[in-house]
Amino acid sequence: MVQKVKTVAIVSLSSGVLGEDFVQHEVKIGLERLRRFGLEVKFMENALKGLDYLKEHPEKRAEDLLQAFSDDSIDMILCAIGGEDTYRLLPYLFEEGQLEKAVRQKIFLGFSDTTMNHLMLHKLGIKSFYGQAFLPDICELEEEMLPYSEKYFSELIQSGSIRCVEPSPIWYEERTDFGPKAIGTKRVSHENEGFLLLQGSPVFQGEILGGCIDTLYDIFDTTRHEDSVSLCKKYALFPDLADWKGKILLLESSENQPNPEKYRKMLKALKQSGIFEVLSGVLVGKPMDERYSKEYQEILPEVIGNPTLPIVFNLNVGHATPRAIVPFGIMAKVDVLAQRISFTEA
Repeated sequence: MVQKVKTVAIVSLSSGVLGEDFVQHEVKIGLERLRRFGLEVKFMENALKGLDYLKEHPEKRAEDLLQAFSDDSIDMILCAIGGEDTYRLLPYLFEEGQLEKAVRQKIFLGFSDTTMNHLMLHKLGIKSFYGQAFLPDICELEEEMLPYSEKYFSELIQSGSIRCVEPSPIWYEERTDFGPKAIGTKRVSHENEGFLLLQGSPVFQGEILGGCIDTLYDIFDTTRHEDSVSLCKKYALFPDLADWKGKILLLESSENQPNPEKYRKMLKALKQSGIFEVLSGVLVGKPMDERYSKEYQEILPEVIGNPTLPIVFNLNVGHATPRAIVPFGIMAKVDVLAQRISFTEA
């Protein structure tokens, strides 16, 4: 892995919101924070071109990713935010082996719809990091980054790795106001429960892979995008069962806060792929604002239908704040009794 990060590139691979006027007060905060970390910051050519342009030009988003990997001066690629149509980059990254030619091992960090990019990198044997992004985390409107989130971001840029993940002592309600008047205001916080074992052994291990369940569902369902299933199938984005064997599946749910019926439907789509018969465990992120938390805890064991498969709920990763950072492609040992997930790189 990369050691200490010196230069970070910011890419907009999904939503182009980073280029809109109404978030520039947040961008300014985030840019100042990255510089205080001692980082040189590069916005890739199309990262700030706005919502409409990037929605109409997935090929430009792909170009930014290829350039960020090709540029040897860049140590870390930081995603601006998520979105909903990152799958549209597939032809511009895989049709002629473009990503394979450009890619090399460097830090890649993002979450939400960036799940698709993590799967693309996994196809090519590249390790990546899931759980934070520029706008939601580095640009936090409090006086400083949320301490738990900052702890993991700082560790990643200082060492190029994450040693272990432990629960946050608190969780925060999501903001309803992200405008300039909210600068410096504190979030409402609550005591956190820690990792919850829903079933199975409290200790298990494997490499972690997965992401946002809403995004993963687009690989199997055309409700949101009529071509998502066909494109993901054409480029074999979802790993085969042999690849999933022995892995730990990470699942977290989006800011859309899917209701129990939708959550059950998404889980069933994953079940039909057969992965719950070959995994070594499942890790589930805390839902935003803990909405439907109890319902999800009941639905998961029921739908998964494999009582020996460990399921651990309430990780601080994904759409609920604060956020840890979870390495993909690194051996992980989950120990619910010790309330720790530790990582060792071969």
